[in-house]
Amino acid sequence: MKASTFQTLIVGLMFLAVSGLSGGFYNQYQRVAELQSTNTQYQQTLDTLQRNANALKDAQEKLQYALKDLKQMVDSGEQQANTLDPILDQWAQEIQELRDGLAARATQADLTVLRARLEQVEQQLLDLKPQPSPPPPISSVPKPKQKARPKPVPLSPPFSVLSVESRGGERFLAVAPHNSRSLIDVRLLHSGEQLGAWYLKVLEPHSAIFAVAAQPDQTVHLP
Repeated sequence: MKASTFQTLIVGLMFLAVSGLSGGFYNQYQRVAELQSTNTQYQQTLDTLQRNANALKDAQEKLQYALKDLKQMVDSGEQQANTLDPILDQWAQEIQELRDGLAARATQADLTVLRARLEQVEQQLLDLKPQPSPPPPISSVPKPKQKARPKPVPLSPPFSVLSVESRGGERFLAVAPHNSRSLIDVRLLHSGEQLGAWYLKVLEPHSAIFAVAAQPDQTVHLP
């Protein structure tokens, strides 16, 4: 074998060996990187769990302190209640005694006031009692007789009453000026309407009652 061929073979073998070592190193590097990444994730999870555990521990300690304070408050309240109960009972008894005494005194005072009030009312009744009035003196002078008032003279309406007409279930009084022959001059009056100074108050079956200013009511007989 020639020397150049041998050298070429050695170099090839060395290249193959280096290539194999490089591939192995690269695989090992990737494995180490994966392990480091996994380790980092595990470490983060452990940190989170540790923080949660610390938070739970703090909450437990706070709860224990709160329970302790509550127990002390309950014990103190029971002690105060045991101390105040006799005092409250004594106060209730004293208040009841005061009420009884005030009720008795108030009853006597009320009777005195009522007696004075009754006497005052009796005196007022005596003052208001009508006294018998003396009989009126008998006068010997005869009273003048009242003169009978003259009856008012009925007025003549300034129109002629023609008839009574019914429109829609309502009664109307048909009137027209004196000596008028035209239907245009006919006026239908309903109760509450006015023609000149004559105001129709009531339309009766056989007469019509008018109100006239400064005059008594006038009755006009229907034809």
